[in-house]
Amino acid sequence: MDKNIKIEQLIQRFEQLDFLKPEINKVVDAIVNSYSSGGKLLVCGNGGSAADADHIVGELMKSFERKRPVNQKLKATLENIDASRGEYLADNLQQGFPAISLNAHSGLISAVANDIDADMVYAQQVTGYGNSGDILIGISTSGNSQNVIDALIVAKAKGLITIGLSGKTGGKMKAYCDFLINVPETRTAFVQELHLPVYHTICMMVEDALFKK
Repeated sequence: MDKNIKIEQLIQRFEQLDFLKPEINKVVDAIVNSYSSGGKLLVCGNGGSAADADHIVGELMKSFERKRPVNQKLKATLENIDASRGEYLADNLQQGFPAISLNAHSGLISAVANDIDADMVYAQQVTGYGNSGDILIGISTSGNSQNVIDALIVAKAKGLITIGLSGKTGGKMKAYCDFLINVPETRTAFVQELHLPVYHTICMMVEDALFKK
């Protein structure tokens, strides 16, 4: 399905997001280009936005709407290692797009918060995981979450592409975002309600681009 159709489906349901079509298309292109070059995606947020970060990773790391069989090289290697179990693995595993939710590592987060500073919990992980050409998505309904901003600053310093999901104003973090999707709401719950269909659309469009029928 043409990516423009997915955008139009989004706007039909949420007309207030029409102004974001160009930015969403740019974000999809950036993610597809990063994945095509061997990059990965890092995501972070707090509270409900942390749950959104996990949700995004869940859609990327396994099949979402399309079948994503593993490639023939991996299939053959699996079957060569173990003919029976390898065939089962090859038939049932799904190709994932490398994505890491930075809020998912409770032991590491507590160590950073205790030993360094609570604001560094995501920035420290970007320092370790991030490489030039990778992508960081920072989610903050206000745009002012310091730990997300610090992660974006480190990401830019390391050559990552930075994407922000925020509310209407973009807050302080917009200064550190290559691309900003600022949905037109200010109340936390209302912002989060619009973030979900946006990132679902992005994930569908990325999948379409990389797994065309």
